[in-house]
Amino acid sequence: MDCPEGTDATMELTVTEFVTLDGVVQSPGAPEEDPSGGFAHGGWVQPHSSPEFGAHVVDIFSRADAFLLGRRTYDIFAGYWPKVTEPGDPIAGPLNRLPKYVASTTLRSVEWANSKLLDGDTVQAVRRLKALPGRELQVHGSGGLFQTLLEHDLVDVLHLHVFPVTLGSGRRLFGTGTQPRTLQLAASKITPNGVVLLTYRRAGPLKVGTIGQPD
Repeated sequence: MDCPEGTDATMELTVTEFVTLDGVVQSPGAPEEDPSGGFAHGGWVQPHSSPEFGAHVVDIFSRADAFLLGRRTYDIFAGYWPKVTEPGDPIAGPLNRLPKYVASTTLRSVEWANSKLLDGDTVQAVRRLKALPGRELQVHGSGGLFQTLLEHDLVDVLHLHVFPVTLGSGRRLFGTGTQPRTLQLAASKITPNGVVLLTYRRAGPLKVGTIGQPD
């Protein structure tokens, strides 16, 4: 399953996350999406959606040449997006048409069209995918996989969509495998409903200093 070869450049790995002010990423889309661990606050994105936010998400999907998904996100997406069959849908179209690589140690097969389980070591498999020609290898959600990607410094671009809510419980975005790094803010925008859209690029090792002292 090869990616389109419209460019000689290799793919950037981009991650898109919906996150609350207190760092929760669990079950943003619907109350029943992911109630694991007794989580009772699912569906916190919808009250803050807007045309501006929707256009921003569509723009991200328009740059994808392949997707990389963790098991939980694959299950959620595969249960919904294949049923969206409207011609030209800007999110269902790419998700249903493009290659989808699934990182899982528990799945034995994947039925969604154009999906493939990663073989062997996940980190090495992702490095091989990033070496393919294309634009973006996109991760959406997939919090567990995100921890692995961060630990091995594989994330090139991070889109954080910060919602004006706190939940107090649920899975957090950044875990113990997060490495000290410096990120460069590449873009920022605030929607009319108060969602802060941030895009960061990897900028190397963590830089430190003393406040008031010259660099």
